[in-house]
Amino acid sequence: MAYRQMLLLAAAAIAAAVLLAPASAEVFTVGDAAGWTLKYPAVWTDGKAFVVGDSLMFMYPSDKHNVMEVTGTDFKACNVTGNALGTWNSGSDTVPLAKAGRRWFVCGVGNHCAQGMKFLVVTADSSAQAPAAPPSSLASFVSGAVSQAMAAAGAVAAAALMF
Repeated sequence: MAYRQMLLLAAAAIAAAVLLAPASAEVFTVGDAAGWTLKYPAVWTDGKAFVVGDSLMFMYPSDKHNVMEVTGTDFKACNVTGNALGTWNSGSDTVPLAKAGRRWFVCGVGNHCAQGMKFLVVTADSSAQAPAAPPSSLASFVSGAVSQAMAAAGAVAAAALMF
């Protein structure tokens, strides 16, 4: 009997941890299949939601391109000779999105920025992601989460008793 109770308690704890765990960070490959090249699609960020903890992966031929983070003013003017906030040139660069806000990226080689190799990413605070239909109160949220966890734990316990 004690074994079953311990098994049920363990299953409930695991189910609660899974149900209440935060979403995983995502790594976005800039330009998707085209990569960070002159064929980079200008609408690449459309429909994407970036949150703190995500990363941008830039894949490009290092002898032809680079990645520069610039200010909004330099971005609008495609000024790549100003004070870059960051520069990467390995051909395989991962840039973490560590804080909420706007960041501007361009290719600093030749006139690539003017040809469209640039984009703005707006990163949201990961805690700002709210459920589509928020619960009416904390009590109802906790009650619902506990009910789901207990249902999952019950299913795990029932399966364990079959063996």
